[in-house]
Amino acid sequence: MHRRRFISSILILILIISITTACSNNEDLGSNTDNEKQVNDEQVETKEEVKEENEYGIDIKEDSVTFIDGRDKEVTISKHPERVVVLFNSYLEVWCKSGGTVVGRLQEAPEKVIEEAKDAEEVGKQGAINVEKVLSLEPDLIILNSNQNHQLELVPIFEENNIPVIALNYFVKDDYFKMVRLFTAINDREDLYEEYGIKVREDIENIIEKSPKDRNYKVLVMMASAKSITVRGSDSTVGEMLKDLHTTNISDSIATGPDPIDFSMEKVLEEDPDFIFVQITGSDKEKVLERLKKDVEDNPAWSSLTAVKEDRYIFLPKELYMYKPNHRYAEAYEGLAKILYPDVFK
Repeated sequence: MHRRRFISSILILILIISITTACSNNEDLGSNTDNEKQVNDEQVETKEEVKEENEYGIDIKEDSVTFIDGRDKEVTISKHPERVVVLFNSYLEVWCKSGGTVVGRLQEAPEKVIEEAKDAEEVGKQGAINVEKVLSLEPDLIILNSNQNHQLELVPIFEENNIPVIALNYFVKDDYFKMVRLFTAINDREDLYEEYGIKVREDIENIIEKSPKDRNYKVLVMMASAKSITVRGSDSTVGEMLKDLHTTNISDSIATGPDPIDFSMEKVLEEDPDFIFVQITGSDKEKVLERLKKDVEDNPAWSSLTAVKEDRYIFLPKELYMYKPNHRYAEAYEGLAKILYPDVFK
């Protein structure tokens, strides 16, 4: 009898120990799971930080910014430059809106004055840059257009004088967003990146989302100067905006990037676009209109086009569509959307 009681006691003791051990293991397992979750969350946060700091391929450090420029060259620029010369006025506007200051700039067009830079020294104009004057300003940074050979030819001179150079391309809106990300990083102005980068992109995306996708409009984008009439495909600034707004550019089948395309009346008549958009370049508008009349409008077939008959032959304002729209990109998108879809964008 005593033996049986003893065995029962032993069995109860073993059972209690087993239950206690199991509970302890479960607590440890829960603790391990929580630890693993915390580690995973920290890894996700770290990845998000890396992604943010490397946006558009731009590596932002405490005192410098590294990126690949328009020459496919890795460049590192120290933050907070104090004596900057900008040799392309579309870039000048972005630089100033990104918190930068300048000591030198090119001559500005009367209709495109950048107030923040009006007191900076003029160092020439497009195609005629005064290198000696640039150097006399003792710049600690020069920003130029890598798509212009006459500017790229100056880079060795600047580098021989130990002046850092930023050379950039700017054709479409992602080029703008990369530029504003880069410039605000160099100037340590995240608030301005929020305003002129992130918010502008969100506004554009809202306009694109609101635009009807089933109208299937065909468009033609013309570039008119006093010397010639050319057309542009969807790789151009206006062409990209119209493509984003769900139209078809009739020049895309013969386009080879953002370069000008010869105007072909035969092609235009064949495609019969719903809308014709004209960008005017040059300072003498009367001569441009004369060129348009001579090369395009005097053709008897021109008046038979759908866009012309329905009053959809539209001249675009220079400040938003000839010059780069930059921080006004969303305004430029909305302007086109109102022309294409007046029933939606009132």
